[in-house]
Amino acid sequence: MCRILGYLGAPIILDYLLSKPEHSLIVQSYQPREMTSGVVSADGYGIGWFHPQRETEPFVYKNLLPIWDDINLTNLGRYIESGCVMGNVRSATTGQSVDLSNCQPFRGENLLFTHNGFIKDFRKTLYRPIRDQLSDRIYQSIDGTTDSEHIFALLLNNLASTPGMTLEQAVYKTLTTIAELAKAHQTSVSANLIVSDGHRMVATRYATTSPAPSLYWLRDEPIFPKAVVIASEPLFTSNWIRFPENTILSVGEDLEVQIDQFL
Repeated sequence: MCRILGYLGAPIILDYLLSKPEHSLIVQSYQPREMTSGVVSADGYGIGWFHPQRETEPFVYKNLLPIWDDINLTNLGRYIESGCVMGNVRSATTGQSVDLSNCQPFRGENLLFTHNGFIKDFRKTLYRPIRDQLSDRIYQSIDGTTDSEHIFALLLNNLASTPGMTLEQAVYKTLTTIAELAKAHQTSVSANLIVSDGHRMVATRYATTSPAPSLYWLRDEPIFPKAVVIASEPLFTSNWIRFPENTILSVGEDLEVQIDQFL
C-alpha cells in the first residue's frame, strides 16, 4: 500500500507538509502505522503541485529512490511554494515494475491524481476491460503499467466524453464502473483517490471489500490555517477526521467540505 497526501489552501512551503510534521509523509514511508499490506514504501515517490499565481499545467517531481534517500528533496521542499500539493510514497504491488512511469502522482488534462490501493490480479482481470472503455487518445496516453494509472485514464475518459461533468461526478462514475467490472470478473478493488485541478480537490475512501485503506482529513488547523489536508495517516496529533468507508469528500475553492456516501 502507498501513502498519499493532498493539500488545498493558502500557499505553503512544501517542507511544512513533507518533512516537518512528526508523522510526515517521509516518516510514513518507513514507519507507517496503518498500512494493511507491505512494510515500507520504498519503491519511489512523487510530489505534484500547481503554481500559486499562474494558470499553468501542474508540476511533478518523481524519483525512484525512497523519499528518505533523496538529497534533492530538502532543497526543493524549502524552495517550492503552492496552494495545491499532492504526494505519494510508493509500495509497489507484486508484479508491478519499479519505474518512473509507474510513480505517482499522475498528471493529465490539467489534473493531478494519486491512488492508494489495488485491483487484485489486475493484469489478469481488469487490465483489458478498463482499456476497452477508453478512447484511442486516452488509451495512447498511458505510459506505465499500474492499475492506478488505468483508473486515472478511465476518469479522464469520463471527463472527456461528458462535457460539463464535475470532478465529483467523474470520480463517482469511474469507481462505479470499476466496481461493476470487478464484480463481473470476480476480483476486488480498493481505491483511495485524490484528484485536483488546482482549485478544488476530491478524495475517496473506497473498497469493494471492507476494510478500505485508511484516510483522514483536517481543516483550518492552526499549523495549516485556511487549508484542508488529506492523508493516509495523521501527520501530527490533532482532531483528524477519519473518512467513513465508501465516501467521496469534496473541497471547494472556498474550502467548504462536503461528504457523500456511495449508493
